[in-house]
Parts: sequence; C-alpha cells; structure tokens
Amino acid sequence: MAKTIVVRQVGSPIRRPKDQRATLVGLGLNKMHKTRELEDTPSIRGMIDKISHLVEIVEERG
Repeated sequence: MAKTIVVRQVGSPIRRPKDQRATLVGLGLNKMHKTRELEDTPSIRGMIDKISHLVEIVEERG
C-alpha cells in the first residue's frame, strides 16, 4: 500500500501570485479548510513545500 498524506488548506489564495494559486488547484485545494488525501511522492512534497504557508499536513498514513 502506498503512503498517503492528508493536507488541509488553511490560507487564502487571495492576493497571492498566480503560481501559488495554480499549485493549490494542482493539489485539488481551492476553498478554505478543504482537505485532500494525496499520494506521498517527491513531487507532491515539493508542491506542499512551495505553499507551506497556505496548507498544513494533517496526517501521514501508510
């Protein structure tokens, strides 16, 4: 079974650069307090690191 992480959006994309908004949409997050369960890969971790001020890792599974 693959490792997964649960990510929650805690910051608003208002007045943020377009690339940060696009990263949120790429992760499947577009509304405040929405959570997503994502596969734990280096590319996903890089996207989370890029917008770490807008998201939080709730749980790591697997």
